[in-house]
Amino acid sequence: MEDGGLFRRNCLMRILILLVGLFHGAEAREYQYAPAPVDNPLKGFVPYVESARNADFPCAMEFRYFALDELMKGWGRYDWTPLEATLEEVRGRGRQLCFRVYSEYPGKGNRVPGFLEDEGVKVVRWEGDNTYEATNYTPDYESPNFRKAMKEFIAALGEKYDGDERVGFVTIGLLGSWGEWHNYPRNDLWASKMVQGEVMDAYEEAFQKTKVLLRYPAGKNDSIYESNSERSFGYHDDSFAWATLDTGKEEDGWYFVPKMKKAKAEDRWKRQPIGGELRPELWESSFTSKPHPKSQDFAKCVEETHVSWLMDSGLFKAGLSQERRQNAEAAVRRMGYEIHLASAKVVDGQLVVEFENRGVAPFYYPWPVELLVGEEKVDPGWDLMKVSSMEGYQALTELPATWEGQPMRLRVKNPMENGRPLKFANKEQGDVWLELGEF
Repeated sequence: MEDGGLFRRNCLMRILILLVGLFHGAEAREYQYAPAPVDNPLKGFVPYVESARNADFPCAMEFRYFALDELMKGWGRYDWTPLEATLEEVRGRGRQLCFRVYSEYPGKGNRVPGFLEDEGVKVVRWEGDNTYEATNYTPDYESPNFRKAMKEFIAALGEKYDGDERVGFVTIGLLGSWGEWHNYPRNDLWASKMVQGEVMDAYEEAFQKTKVLLRYPAGKNDSIYESNSERSFGYHDDSFAWATLDTGKEEDGWYFVPKMKKAKAEDRWKRQPIGGELRPELWESSFTSKPHPKSQDFAKCVEETHVSWLMDSGLFKAGLSQERRQNAEAAVRRMGYEIHLASAKVVDGQLVVEFENRGVAPFYYPWPVELLVGEEKVDPGWDLMKVSSMEGYQALTELPATWEGQPMRLRVKNPMENGRPLKFANKEQGDVWLELGEF
């Protein structure tokens, strides 16, 4: 959310643009809306890397879990090979990677680095409940050595990958089953608020550029979680459309929207991204004519959470029906951003444009906007992150002296090599450039 001074300056700038345009009688050229591509960057449905290799549904990102023991080999010793190999594979398909590092994952054995066990970190083996019948190995999160290891690992991870253009988003992980910040039903094994705070502190310090998402919103009086509502994280709802909306029932207070409300974090989406995963029980029936009886209204979940991306493995299996594909594509276009160039005009040698966002969330990274006037490149300095889903964004830039009669084009370049460009929701959008025409 803009601070007061910045908001006032933006308002004054917009008023000035309007007054200048009226005084000089400049007429704006309007541009036609057309749905943006389903695989626009940094939004939409996300398959696991293994599913993405033969994915039949368009996507812009892929997801993978990494175990702590495969990346951390000792104090100050790391093996980034598994992460690097995955980043390069995903980049080769023109996509960005979302990832999470875990220290325990039901059914995948003991993933606590061996050197920590050798130094006395205890690991508890236990069996899951009827929902997740798998063997779990939970480290002692209160152990000084384990806490030290997590902080050192996060610092090294951030030094290596913060701002890496191949990375879309990072989910915090490290604590709890699947790195999902709970050990249900063994709540006695869950990390204390002190440990949670240390992990969050480490991530905030290590990641200044890449967006990091946390599982559960929590305010100052949360009984389980250390307060995070004033931190610089987004959130991910991993039970999306199953336990998302507020039912008003006390037993459903752990659902995502009521937790957001209780934490007073309902407006977090304006500054930080919301992601997550469609609940696994919904994978087989999502976007079909026979939804799961326990599923919540997907469109309403999108509207209330302002979600940008979701994992849904059911969409990336062979044999996707045409009806299901069309329904899912329509859902993607509402998720995250969908930026439409509404109008443009030239006033006293300055190009004045107005953007609007037809999605539910902003674009969260400062990707460069490029303007081509004839054959001359212009850096307009426009910030698409200011195009919220609540209001438009007017901007202007000085044109070169030879602008008259020259065709103008606009694009947002993906800073990742081989990355697909961000495309506008315009009929005038080409394969790369948005055609503004001549003025």
